[in-house]
Amino acid sequence: MRIDVVRPAELGAPERARWRELQKADRSLDNPFLSVEFAVAMDRLRDYVRVAVLRDGGRIAGFFPYERHSFGIGKPLGGFLTTCHGLIAVPDLAIDARALLRACKLTVFDFDHLVAGQPTFAPFESDVRPAPVMDFTSGFDAWIEQVRANSPKNLKTVRYKERKLGREQGELRFEWASADPGVLRTLLAWKSDQYQRTGRVDRFAQPWIVELTDLMHAERSDDFSGVLTMLYSGDVPVAGHFGLRTATTLVGWFPAYDTEFARYSPGIVHHLQMAQAAAASGLHMVDMGKGGKEYKDWLKSGTLYVAEGRVSRPSPAAAVHWMGRTPFNKARTIVLDRPSLYKAADRVLKGFGRMRRSIQQDVKEPTGAG
Repeated sequence: MRIDVVRPAELGAPERARWRELQKADRSLDNPFLSVEFAVAMDRLRDYVRVAVLRDGGRIAGFFPYERHSFGIGKPLGGFLTTCHGLIAVPDLAIDARALLRACKLTVFDFDHLVAGQPTFAPFESDVRPAPVMDFTSGFDAWIEQVRANSPKNLKTVRYKERKLGREQGELRFEWASADPGVLRTLLAWKSDQYQRTGRVDRFAQPWIVELTDLMHAERSDDFSGVLTMLYSGDVPVAGHFGLRTATTLVGWFPAYDTEFARYSPGIVHHLQMAQAAAASGLHMVDMGKGGKEYKDWLKSGTLYVAEGRVSRPSPAAAVHWMGRTPFNKARTIVLDRPSLYKAADRVLKGFGRMRRSIQQDVKEPTGAG
């Protein structure tokens, strides 16, 4: 096996075509975060993006996109922004993971959303977790019946709020695949506000992430596109989502809503309408990603699996990385495994967010004359 490391932008047309061919040949790789277009976009914005090209007998057997940080610390492409990573390769490709790290000049590779069961990394998986999906392969009607079976009370409540929103605020209208950058700006402003309200780091405070979102929004092809959706009540936008799609799968990325309409649960109303539009557009699945949101449990009609783990080569940098990451990973696993702890942590973060916003408001307000 020959391994060459290049930047994604250096891949020629034949290599990019081979990447797409490998991705389409394996259903477990049907995720836009594994697409060559996403790798190339990341390369435009970040200097540390690389891809290992695996050749067997002169033919490309796989691609391994990754980020190489200081001291040879390897991270998945897109890191905390993405919900899926791994090898894009021929089925059942098994190579020496540590030899792959050596060729990539990595001392360690830490993963938390790897396609589960890939032979190269399977021996290093420490945990495998479910990622709920909306599956439309039997049609939208079959999916909505599954949602009703999952929780008839929730579905009835959301449908009631949907009618109430239309009646009190204006007729509902759903827009699929909006090309309007102004609509995207509205959504990102809502999302930034949500991050701050809930005590999370505002991802859109980083200009390169905003630029990445703009690049993805501009992508339009049969194999890969950014999809911006928006729910309107009358002429007023109330809830939206921006995600990425392959020919058959949409991945949830940035959902948000206008808090002025929170009493109507516009985010969930939007998700139901987005599901119907996705199925009508020919998509087979919406991947909601792993993580503890209760609405995912009753919207799901299928499950994918992603793995957490770590591969390392003996080195001081790998040892330091392990000591720094292990307590955090264990704590996160404990919280995710216990719904009561997840809710408690969420309440603490929201309280922190409210306090931070109050302090920021106090700083902005002029003091009295003294």
